[in-house]
Amino acid sequence: MQHPPAPNWLDAEVQQIWDAFAYALIRLPAAMDAQMQRDAGMSQFEYLVLAALSMASTHTLRMSTLATYTASSLSRLSNVVGRLEQRGWVRRTADPADGRDTLALLTEDGWAKVVASAPAHVAEVRRLVFVPLTKAQQRQLGTIAQRILRAIDPDAITDLPV
Repeated sequence: MQHPPAPNWLDAEVQQIWDAFAYALIRLPAAMDAQMQRDAGMSQFEYLVLAALSMASTHTLRMSTLATYTASSLSRLSNVVGRLEQRGWVRRTADPADGRDTLALLTEDGWAKVVASAPAHVAEVRRLVFVPLTKAQQRQLGTIAQRILRAIDPDAITDLPV
């Protein structure tokens, strides 16, 4: 009877790095979500949707493109966009170029919400991610994040698709 190969365990140093990184991956989104709830009355994911629309040249994106950018299923995104519609921040409409597609459009009230929410969000991003790092470490973080994204998905979107 053949036994499976022994696992290639992490050594103590790599295990310590992985534990710190994995814990940061859990804690950072929770901290950002808490800030958005406290300061803007919305989730971090809702803000991400509004921010993506605000950065699009026409403040409009196809729902499928928005789902890819937010690493979300269309079902989850549709539920969130529905909540944003109820608040008057987003409107959905059929894509005039292809009626099978739905567009999400940032409304004027949605734009105002992004503008009002962005300063506290940016301050928290700076406080939690960039202030603790030197400029060289910040650049390294960008390089590391890009490499990890490519390992996860070689076709991953790393810039806003506008």
